[in-house]
Amino acid sequence: MPLSKRLAQAALALTLAAAPLPLRAQDAHHPGPPAESKPAPRGPEGRRLPPDSTTRQSIKLPDGRTLDFTATAGSLPLVDEAGKLQAEIAYVAYTMAPEAGRERPVTFAVNGGPGASSAYLNIGAIGPWRLPTGGTSISPSQSVALTPNDGTWLDFTDLVFIDPVGTGYSRASDGNGKTYWSIDSDASTLAAVIARYLRVNDRMASPKFYVGESYGGFRGPLITEKLQEGIGIGLSGMVLLSPVLDFGWLETPRANPWGYVLKLPSLAAGALERAGTIPTPALLGEAEAYAAGPYLADLLKGPGDTAAVARMTEKVAPLTGLDPAIVRAQAARLSTRSVQREIDRTEGRVTSAYDTGITGWDPNPDAAQANFEDPQLTALQAPLTSAMLDLYARTLKWPVPNMRYELLSNAVNRGWSWGSGRQAPEVLSNLKGVLALDGRLRVLVAHGFTDLVTPYYASKLLLAQVPAYGAGRVSLAVYPGGHMFYSRSDSRAAFRRDVRNLYRDALKDRDAGPAPPAGAPAERLQDAP
Repeated sequence: MPLSKRLAQAALALTLAAAPLPLRAQDAHHPGPPAESKPAPRGPEGRRLPPDSTTRQSIKLPDGRTLDFTATAGSLPLVDEAGKLQAEIAYVAYTMAPEAGRERPVTFAVNGGPGASSAYLNIGAIGPWRLPTGGTSISPSQSVALTPNDGTWLDFTDLVFIDPVGTGYSRASDGNGKTYWSIDSDASTLAAVIARYLRVNDRMASPKFYVGESYGGFRGPLITEKLQEGIGIGLSGMVLLSPVLDFGWLETPRANPWGYVLKLPSLAAGALERAGTIPTPALLGEAEAYAAGPYLADLLKGPGDTAAVARMTEKVAPLTGLDPAIVRAQAARLSTRSVQREIDRTEGRVTSAYDTGITGWDPNPDAAQANFEDPQLTALQAPLTSAMLDLYARTLKWPVPNMRYELLSNAVNRGWSWGSGRQAPEVLSNLKGVLALDGRLRVLVAHGFTDLVTPYYASKLLLAQVPAYGAGRVSLAVYPGGHMFYSRSDSRAAFRRDVRNLYRDALKDRDAGPAPPAGAPAERLQDAP
């Protein structure tokens, strides 16, 4: 039996296995006094993580509102059909008491990488607490004190943050996680973990949503498809945050002009910011039209066409704010690495590929070859890791002293299996499939303007390929900022408003009875203002 099929069967067994979770995890949906009469059962033998911890929490938001909620930190056991432990999946859940007669929505949050834990979404974006990391520079030695999150989604949905195998504290029982490190096996496992959580917490009747960041966004359509078709669970909505929808569009060789086309609007957005102007879809309309029109046509003529290079240099240099000599030297084919160094070279600083508005010192500004760590992604590792460890130990009362916490695992990333097909991995076809199957499913794709890693223009062009049955149910929102635009207060607030509107519409559809015919006249793709 192929490995992926065996793992899919083992993952499905997770949803059916009888091994009990600790009682506190099972009771998380109905907040009440923690059980004290006897220790919680541990489930299958061989578990390394401590029993789940459930605590009562309360935060006061900046707008004066108070949220009282239950927090559970623990793990879900992944077992095979014989009940043998295969892996422990760490999670953090925040739940609130439901209104009388109504089920609260529950949202499952997964980050990307592959190899990233869910800390970025948890304490960066949508959880009840947030680690402040805004500004144009990030210090690894900054304070790791968390503050109440003005952008939390907890007031309108329960939140479950999941760490895939090899990230956070999630581990394979035999210490070898490579079985789980492939596109299909990973999605099968995460779908089964979601199903397990719903079953043991009596949440099958709740409206269900998914949010995934970066590769977590790539996972979203795959997980939704497996839940729909393989397990029998339907999601009401997905939020795909800075996602990759088609790796073939983003990982292109230098001779392929498409990569330059997709990044040019984001480079133009960065130039607007440096000039003191907030990027908007309207302001970037010229850059988008030029990128997919005359720019692409001249790129196809090749770097040997001096007239084409001259035309592109005359247009690209002012759009991006770069020295025309630099643009001309690269034949108007701007590599991300060179742009990171050239934007602020006179000050000896380099910019982040994830957000061109964030910079750090160039360690060797006089060197011919650039060699530097990313001023956002790398600089965030220390404060995010320390903040999560402190949150687990002191607030959630779930210390794990004898295991390394993996915020962003290089082992997972390097060991990932991308498949052996002739085409690059993509999930646009899966997205179209789940939308076609469920006429009520709603999707919000959210990006930052100044992200060069997953540029917003790629998603805009790809989502335009969704047929009419997705009309009015798929939207694109783009905010000031980069890959983690939610670190900016205004973008975080706008993002939260857009997500809450999606939930409102999805729940209204859910309560409305039979699904309407697909393809009703509507705006197929909408940019956030």
